[in-house]
Amino acid sequence: MPRIIAARRTAVVPRGGKFALLEPHNLARPVIEACLADAALDASDVGELILSNALGGGGNPARIAALAAGLPERVAGLSIDRQCAGGLDAILLAHALIDAGMHEVVIAGGAESYSRRPLRSRTFADGRPPVRYDQARFTPWAERDPDMAKAADILARTLDLTQDTQDAWAQRSHARARGHADKRQAEIVPVEGVTEDAFTRDLTDRHCQRAKTVTGSITAANMAVAADAAAFVVVVSDRVATRLQKGGMTLAQGVTLGATPDQPGLAPVPAIREVLRRQGLQPNDLQRAEIMEAFAVQALACVTNAQLEPDIVNPAGGALAQGHPVGASGAILAVKLFHALRMGDGPALAAIAAAGGLGTAALFEAVDPD
Repeated sequence: MPRIIAARRTAVVPRGGKFALLEPHNLARPVIEACLADAALDASDVGELILSNALGGGGNPARIAALAAGLPERVAGLSIDRQCAGGLDAILLAHALIDAGMHEVVIAGGAESYSRRPLRSRTFADGRPPVRYDQARFTPWAERDPDMAKAADILARTLDLTQDTQDAWAQRSHARARGHADKRQAEIVPVEGVTEDAFTRDLTDRHCQRAKTVTGSITAANMAVAADAAAFVVVVSDRVATRLQKGGMTLAQGVTLGATPDQPGLAPVPAIREVLRRQGLQPNDLQRAEIMEAFAVQALACVTNAQLEPDIVNPAGGALAQGHPVGASGAILAVKLFHALRMGDGPALAAIAAAGGLGTAALFEAVDPD
């Protein structure tokens, strides 16, 4: 069974902060180098690099990152875009490539720069001037392709989750993150002198009350801030893990499923249920869960509808206390689990929603060195 033997990330920094001048490959390079050092592998051992990126200008950013990190020129680099879910999906794909015997060492994760994202415009064949847009299309139907914040507000009203309830979850996220700041040092690779997540703060009732309203009950306090970051893991075959005598973390089960595109916040729920079903587990069998907090209401909805025990969810805080570097966010969940699990721990869950009504869920377990 493939094994994750190293996992690192940058700090998460809100857009316009200290990572504002860095392209995605500049964020990726030091993380990839740190992962290889942790794994006791050389760049020449790597067969493939899979990089999730949702906001870039196209091309193949994985290839650019591979070259920037000094990987062999034969490493072609595979870029994927499944929006918020892409970083976790990259890790699932790395396991599949190794299971299929195509590679023995794959680096997988994501890198995103909200600060350096290009401007987007639609062009027209009839000579009309280009029209700027921000959110890409995720369905063929405009009436079923909601703005993410508006969809979150509709979900809050549907589930009767008040702004106070959402704010309380956000405060919980910040408080837990602040309480675990020292434990995150093993996860974070210093970049531009930044060694801790820049957004985490003492979020008080007063802050929440004064936060800018985005729409309805959704405010700047209970939705994740746009951010820059990179996160990667090293996935290797059994043979390589045995040679290196490395423990780490295995993927017990993983799946990405589509759900109703109108309500992406609920999309992780069927994926969570499916991975648990495949493993013959119940929600109370989980020891830990990292659930993406793009919005407080989305995390609350997943916890309630998937019947997760709230105490095990995001025990060191989540994206509300860090930020949301879209293509890297799913990989950050896996990095956090890698450093939290101890030998024999598990199963542990990572789950994330994505625009268009997509949900990815993965179950991981810690393993001893062979």
